[in-house]
This record gives sequence, structure tokens and C-alpha cells, in this order.
Amino acid sequence: PVVWDATRIEQLLANLLTNSIRYTTTPGRVRLRLQRRLAGLDIYVEDSAPGVPHEHQKQLFEPLYRLDTARSRDSGGSGLGLAICEAIVRAHHGRIRAEDSDLGGLRIHIELPLDARRA
Repeated sequence: PVVWDATRIEQLLANLLTNSIRYTTTPGRVRLRLQRRLAGLDIYVEDSAPGVPHEHQKQLFEPLYRLDTARSRDSGGSGLGLAICEAIVRAHHGRIRAEDSDLGGLRIHIELPLDARRA
């Protein structure tokens, strides 16, 4: 069992999965994986190509940041989704980071305590 804000965690996962589906070239793969730690849970959302160059991965969580400046709000979102994800994770006393995926795209790695009240 975990003690989290279920609505916010649902928003977090929906946002990450939507991004992975949106930015993965068809036919692609999206993988969601959970790994239990002693006092927490690691969540991985990863996808196949195209990836994000390593030098841009930290910036993905900055508000209004878009890797592809040619994307408009209509085709690429507002640029707030991953910043909101980071805020949700921090509110749960967790950590979030972008990494290279072994599927060829991007992996978002989230570390959350099992009980966000005691972290």
C-alpha cells in the first residue's frame, strides 16, 4: 500500500503516457514499469525512438520548454506537462529525471516514497 494523492498520481501517469505515445514514431513501443524499493517505488515510463539528446533532458522539466521549436501548442502541447509532473513528484517528496531508454527513446524515472506524508 502507498499513501499518495491518487488524483495527482493519476494525472502524472496520464501525462507521461500521453507524451510517450505522442512523441514516439509509429510503430513504436511504450513501456510502464514499477520496481519496489525498501521504502519506495520506482516508476519508469519509457518509449522507443526518437529520443531526446542527453544535453536537453534536464531542460524538459522547465515550464514552456519545447525541444522542437517548430511545434505549436496545437501539435505539441503547451510546454507545461513535464513541469507539472515534476511539481507533483516533488509534492510527494520524490524525484523525477529524464534518461536515455534502452528502447531507443526517452525514459522518465520517478522515485516516490511509499508514504508521502513521512518523507
